[in-house]
Amino acid sequence: MFGDLMGMMGKLKETQQKVEDTKKRLNSVLIDEQSNDGKLKITLTANREIKSIDVAESLLQDKEELEDYLILTLNKAIEKASAINDAELAAVAKDGMPDIPGMDMFK
Repeated sequence: MFGDLMGMMGKLKETQQKVEDTKKRLNSVLIDEQSNDGKLKITLTANREIKSIDVAESLLQDKEELEDYLILTLNKAIEKASAINDAELAAVAKDGMPDIPGMDMFK
């Protein structure tokens, strides 16, 4: 019984390390998003860290328009990054789940 428990603990530690490694790797996965007309371009990592924002000169004339563009485009970019992040971390966690009786529903 203790051997099984020790094996499960080892598997959990291994999975935890894989999750951390995946989070680090996701820092290098870049998502590019732009407004429909291309006036605003945003790049962020799959960990949802903004790397760059490129604003067309014409948007700098109207503060409200720029704010609207930023909100819409950032939300689209964050949504894409979140989907990638969630999928990658879920895959690592699923592979690392130890075989615990009665926990099949989580796999």
